[in-house]
Amino acid sequence: MNWEIVIGLETHAQLSTVSKMFSSASTAFGAAPNRHASAVDIALPGVLPVVNKAAVERAIRFGLAIGGEKVINRRSVFARKNYFYPDLPKGYQISQYELPIVKGGTINIVLKNGSEKTVHLTRAHLEEDTGKSFHGEAISGAAGYMAAGLGVVGNPLVDEHRDLTKLSAIDLNRAGIPLLEIVSEPDMHSAEEAVAYAKTLHALVRWIGICDGNMQEGSFRCDANVSVRRPGAPLGTRAEIKNLNSFRFLERAIEFEAKRQIEILEDGGKIVQETRLYDPDRDETRGMRTKEEAHDYRYFPDPDLLPLELSKDWIDQVRRELPELPDVKRKYYREKLLLFPQDAAALTASLEIAQYFETVREELKKIPGIQYGSQKPDVANNKHVANWVLNDLGGYLNRYNLSIAQSPISEIQLAQLLARIFDNTLSGKLAKDVFDAMWNGEGTVDEIIEKRGLKQISDTSAIEKIVDEVLAKNAKQAEDYRAGKEKAFNSLVGQVMKATRGKANPAQVNEILRRKLAG
Repeated sequence: MNWEIVIGLETHAQLSTVSKMFSSASTAFGAAPNRHASAVDIALPGVLPVVNKAAVERAIRFGLAIGGEKVINRRSVFARKNYFYPDLPKGYQISQYELPIVKGGTINIVLKNGSEKTVHLTRAHLEEDTGKSFHGEAISGAAGYMAAGLGVVGNPLVDEHRDLTKLSAIDLNRAGIPLLEIVSEPDMHSAEEAVAYAKTLHALVRWIGICDGNMQEGSFRCDANVSVRRPGAPLGTRAEIKNLNSFRFLERAIEFEAKRQIEILEDGGKIVQETRLYDPDRDETRGMRTKEEAHDYRYFPDPDLLPLELSKDWIDQVRRELPELPDVKRKYYREKLLLFPQDAAALTASLEIAQYFETVREELKKIPGIQYGSQKPDVANNKHVANWVLNDLGGYLNRYNLSIAQSPISEIQLAQLLARIFDNTLSGKLAKDVFDAMWNGEGTVDEIIEKRGLKQISDTSAIEKIVDEVLAKNAKQAEDYRAGKEKAFNSLVGQVMKATRGKANPAQVNEILRRKLAG
């Protein structure tokens, strides 16, 4: 019998504020250990938390982006989540429980085959982050780190010969960092769907400017709740895989965990509800601790914080400042520009990519002699522009590990290159050579074409002469084509392109060849 995988994700997005959730301490990444831990963050006696207004504004932005005002609770409450762990100096975490700032909403995802799916959200709530623990090998040889303020259990500074691999250390710089925890419904049923959701959510929080999305620095990380069941059966016992900070690790962890649970159940065993970690070196998940239930945390409203009440005027102001959302752009790209759903999704993976694509289109419209951007869209050209932005430019950016903002080829330069394709100056193959030269700083499009003698041959009489010569030298292939062998035609096209060093207009070569072979 088949098994159905059921997945829900809990995502922690670090909000892009300059100070922490309840204190004025800096959120800057990379400081020496414990340099950004204020009296509030480490819970010294007598200190009181104060809510960061900028963090609340970013939570409102998110609520508007995923469902509008109807999903935003005008009144929400901060609660204490009680548990004891060395990196939690207060002995509790300030979070939201019964009354979160956002309840409900949806995220629309596009899968690799172009199909679309809606993932429903349970909630999004504000909370503070904990500190960070280092164990064993992670602090081995870190004497300088400790001297900078990293607290180490056992105080090895007293005994310089102590084996650091047997110790633990705490850095409280992250304690109090503002987070928006975004919880999905268990709507996903494959690792592919989970990754598509995580990527779409990642793009959204960056698009609306509430999180930088830096997964290497822990600004965006996911916990995956995974269970399996027979189709139509009640939900199975879930395992939570913590702190997945790359899309690849998310995919591999889910695939391994689902396989592990299926094997246990098929062998007659039972799944234990637990928290697990993913080990990328061994490509496996392993148990960390049994999973707590909500009542284990003894939530209660934080007596130091009043309920958070939002005015309609503030919500309306935030709405006016939101950029056009990626869902709206995706719809426009699909319905008006007639792009494939996958391309529309890729172009809206970030605001910078969408802006680059749209600027290239606008620059093309300004180039004399290029018929582009009329009221009736040129479908082929729209797809051509999207293909160059996503595949050609995107390929180079990936190869050199650059963002689109760092591209050495500007929107105007790419538009000028595409114009030379559209006006038949360059073939697609020659354009790729010019693109490579532009990337390496060899000059403008026209300078490179002139310097390298790359102008496409579009003179009909010149191409006919070369076709006649190729047919005369390849009489057998001509007869094979007339006998119904299409591969022979492709071979003849190749011979003509070779004779012209790739400069002949491919469309003209095809048309002239077929006409002469039919004659």
